[in-house]
Amino acid sequence: MASKPTPDYSEASIRVLKGLEPVKQRPGMYTRTDNPLHIVQEVLDNAADEALAGHGKRIKVTLHADGSVSVDDDGRGIPFGMHPEEGASVIELVFTRLHAGGKFDKGKGGAYSFSGGLHGVGVSVTNALAKRLEAVSHREGQVARLVFEAGDVTEALQVRKAAEGDRRQGTSVRVWPDAKYFESSQLPVHELVHLLRSKAVLMPGVAVSLVNEKTKETQSWQYKGGLRDYLMQTLSADPVIPLFDGEGYADSNDNFAEGEGAQWCVAFTEDGTPVRESYVNLIPTSAGGTHDSGLRDGLFTAVKSFIEMHALLPKGVKLMPEDVFARASYVLSAKVLDPQFQGQIKERLNSRDAVRLVSSFVRPSLELWLNQHVEYGKKLAELAIKAAQTRQRAGQKVEKRKGSGVAVLPGKLTDCESRDILHNEVFLVEGDSAGGSAKMGRNKETQAVLPLRGKVLNTWEVERDRLFANTEIHDISVAIGVDPHGPNDTPDLSGLRYGKVCILSDADVDGSHIQVLLLTLFFRHFPKLIDSGNVFVARPPLFRVDAPARGKKPASKAYALDEGELTAILDKLRKEGVREGAWSISRFKGLGEMSAEQLWETTLNPDTRRLLPVRLGAFDFAGTEQLITKLMGKGEAAARRELMELHGDSVEIDI
Repeated sequence: MASKPTPDYSEASIRVLKGLEPVKQRPGMYTRTDNPLHIVQEVLDNAADEALAGHGKRIKVTLHADGSVSVDDDGRGIPFGMHPEEGASVIELVFTRLHAGGKFDKGKGGAYSFSGGLHGVGVSVTNALAKRLEAVSHREGQVARLVFEAGDVTEALQVRKAAEGDRRQGTSVRVWPDAKYFESSQLPVHELVHLLRSKAVLMPGVAVSLVNEKTKETQSWQYKGGLRDYLMQTLSADPVIPLFDGEGYADSNDNFAEGEGAQWCVAFTEDGTPVRESYVNLIPTSAGGTHDSGLRDGLFTAVKSFIEMHALLPKGVKLMPEDVFARASYVLSAKVLDPQFQGQIKERLNSRDAVRLVSSFVRPSLELWLNQHVEYGKKLAELAIKAAQTRQRAGQKVEKRKGSGVAVLPGKLTDCESRDILHNEVFLVEGDSAGGSAKMGRNKETQAVLPLRGKVLNTWEVERDRLFANTEIHDISVAIGVDPHGPNDTPDLSGLRYGKVCILSDADVDGSHIQVLLLTLFFRHFPKLIDSGNVFVARPPLFRVDAPARGKKPASKAYALDEGELTAILDKLRKEGVREGAWSISRFKGLGEMSAEQLWETTLNPDTRRLLPVRLGAFDFAGTEQLITKLMGKGEAAARRELMELHGDSVEIDI
């Protein structure tokens, strides 16, 4: 029987997606596809950015009877003249060209200093996933109208003079979402209401309204009390102390760009579900991020300082950030000049500096407030101490179940103080010098360090009863509190001492080898730790880039994991106007070269590090076992040679 012919793979096989085609092919890369709310939010965010920039006082959203949604604002109106370089009207480029927008030029007299829009993708995605979109711009005494269908212009730009006496400014966008791109075509009205109400809260003085043509209902929001009123209305339980609110923004003398900062309101309750909402430049960050971490850090540091000053901590109680934060409800609104988000839909803020930014304003403000209201400070301290005691009691119960036959911990293990395995982590560190930096830079409360001497034994073909002959492997097993086992065994994990077992090695070839040897050990002899998600790989940087001050941005430093990230950092500096070569690049030869502070900032700090969970990925257990046998088996030289010949070209070599 003849085999089927294989389709040709040639130059003609490569397809280049143009215009809005990438969005239509893979909408999930650009927006939420469970319902059309996010593509409406993209239009709403543009209206909010106008208000944030001080150019609008009104936003109106209308749910039309035919299923379309319109957003009207009284901002400056989208420009509709010809773009000087592109040969098309600006309003057309905004809706049809990915990465076209007015928010790239931050801090240099650009149209927007602080905005949620970053990369000009938002409303072009809305247009791509809509059956029809109508855009009208009122600007400088003229009215421009443009209509699209499926992302393409179907009614060319028409510009007319505004009627006499019509002094309107602003933009009106009406969109008909295309149901074929979404799991449900229904807009979740309750989510939209929440979103609009929060916009009004974050922009005091701006009137936000929602008109529903089907129900003939109109809702309006305009808050003058800001975050405090909003949080009080949202809480499900009475706070134990009065609400703590405040704001702080950097001036030209600070280490941050002028205007960067945050506004916050925090409530502490003994019961009820905590309310936690955070925003960056008015964009809701439902998954939190580094600004939330900054609030947590500021609250914890201030409360801990108050407790120490008044000697309130009982003997034997160790206070941790979650003890203070567990019963906190908050609304946080951060302003960040050049925010870095995780993903296109901006659910989580990743900007490392935001931790320090928010914390630097929250901590001194709360410290002052607590010392002005000592009785309230003592109530808050009591709440945090109670949480710490509950947590420690839970940890002690786990300890008792371990029995008395626990082996003596290895002498070179620098253990953490906490016994709560949910938060404890151990770093298996390459070499004593790196181990020294890690010991000095770590959080002593929750982070332990076990330095390993030399390269760990290749254990792929070592029998289990021979493992403990190797000192390093013996120490790893005793430190983590789990005995070696096989994939079909049911090991006793009640003795596990750390929720995260983190492999930390240099970012070079030798470091990668040590990483592979340790991963081999865990896969072969501790597979249940991988199954249960306890094994991680820490990714330290290979490069550090020091950049000079530019415009409103002070001198800064950035870290890159590899050449690719280094190139991206340098490209960003060039776009910001930094002169070629004005930066300096340092390459870390190893972890031992990094100071304790650098190691904490880049690799150990949970808020800024990159820690990869170890999973089997696309392979099942048998497939992974087969691959590791090829790589690590003693009698597999021929298979390894074949693997290198087939895939050698795809490997990056670090010489």
